[in-house]
Amino acid sequence: MSRFALCVSRAIARVTGSALGPYQTAVVRIGFAATWLLFLLREYPHRQEMYGPDGTWSFDLAQQLTSDNHAFTALMSSDSQAFFEVFYFLAVLSSALLLVGWRTRATSLMFMVGVLSLQNRSVFMGDGGDNVLHLMSIYLVFTRCGQVWSLDARRAARANAARARGEPVAPDRAGPALWAVSGLVLTAAALTGRTGGGWLIPALLWATWAGVALWWAVGRRARTAEPRILLDVIANILHNGALFVIMAEACLIYATAGWYKIQGSRWQDGTAVYYPLHLDYFSPWPALADLLSANGTLVMLVTYGTVIVQVAFPFTLFNRRVKNVLLAAMMTEHAVIAIVLGLPFFSLAMITADSVFLPTSFLHRLGGWAARARDRVLRRDDPPLPVPRSPEADEQPRVGFGA
Repeated sequence: MSRFALCVSRAIARVTGSALGPYQTAVVRIGFAATWLLFLLREYPHRQEMYGPDGTWSFDLAQQLTSDNHAFTALMSSDSQAFFEVFYFLAVLSSALLLVGWRTRATSLMFMVGVLSLQNRSVFMGDGGDNVLHLMSIYLVFTRCGQVWSLDARRAARANAARARGEPVAPDRAGPALWAVSGLVLTAAALTGRTGGGWLIPALLWATWAGVALWWAVGRRARTAEPRILLDVIANILHNGALFVIMAEACLIYATAGWYKIQGSRWQDGTAVYYPLHLDYFSPWPALADLLSANGTLVMLVTYGTVIVQVAFPFTLFNRRVKNVLLAAMMTEHAVIAIVLGLPFFSLAMITADSVFLPTSFLHRLGGWAARARDRVLRRDDPPLPVPRSPEADEQPRVGFGA
C-alpha cells in the first residue's frame, strides 16, 4: 500500500471512528449557551419592546418580512402575549439546560429554535455577535457536544461504573418522555400549518426526531452490533463535519474582517481604533477610553496589530505555537472590547468561537482547575467519577432525546 493510500485510510478511520475534539465542542456548547442565557436575562425587562407582539418591530411587519425571506421563527405562530411569555421562558430554560449539558440532543434543538425564533422575529436588534450565535446554534445540533463536562457525561460514567460492578442500571424515562412530547409538538405544528416559515429547520427537527427513534430501535432490537456501529459512524461523521465547519466559519470571519479592514483608509493610516473610543454609544467608561486613545503610538500599534492578527490567523493553524500566541492575542482583544466599548455579548460570542482552537492539554488543565474549585466550594472529599473521553461512544444506547 502506498504512503498516500495509508494516510487516507488512517484519516478516514479517525473521522469515522470517534467524535473528535470533545473538549473543544464542550467549550463551544457552554460558551454559546452562557452567552445567550446572559443576554436573555439582561434583556428580560425589555423583552416586550424587542421581541414581543406589540414591540417596536410589530407582529405584522415581522410577518411580512418572514413571508418574503422565509426565515424560521416560531413566534410567528401566534401573536398571543401568553404564547410569547411561555416561549421566552422556554428559551431561557433551554439555554440553562444546554449550559449544564442535560439531554444535549434535545436541548440543543430547543436552543436552536429559541435563538432563530427570537433573532428572526426582530432582525434589526442584532449585531455581529448575534450573527455568529445564529450560525453556531445550527451547527451545534450536529455535534455530540455532551461528551465531557456535562450531566450527560456524568450519567453515562455512572451507568458504565454500575455495569462494571455488575449492578443493574435504572431504565431511562426522561428520554422517552422528551421524545413523545416533542413528537406531539411537531405533529401539532405540522397539522395547524405553524411550522415557523421555511422548510429547512422543520425538516431538521423531524429528521432528528426520527433519527433518535431509529437509534433507540437499533439499540433495543438489533441482534448484531453492525447496525449500531453504522449509526455511530454516521453520528461521528456529522459531528466531525460540524466541528470542521465551526472552525472554518471562525477562520472566514477573521479573514474577511481583516482583508476588508486593509481596504479602509483609517486602518491604513493607523487611526481606526481611535474613533470608536469616542462614540458616546460605545463609551461606557469615557475616562478609560480617553486614557487608551491619548497615546497615539498605542492606537497605531493596536490598529495595525488587529489587521495583522486577523489576516494571519487562518494561516497560523499550520503552526501550533504561533496559532496559540495569536489566539491569546485575539481573546485578549475581545475581552478589552467587552470592557472598553461595552460589547460583552459580542465579545463573549467571539471568544467562544475562538475557543474551538484551544489546545486539548490546556482544556484538560482548565477542567482540572474547575473540578478542584468546585470540590473546595462544595467541600467534597470523595474522588470524582471516571469520565471517558467519548462516553457517547462507549455507553449503551440511550433512549429518546437523551441520545
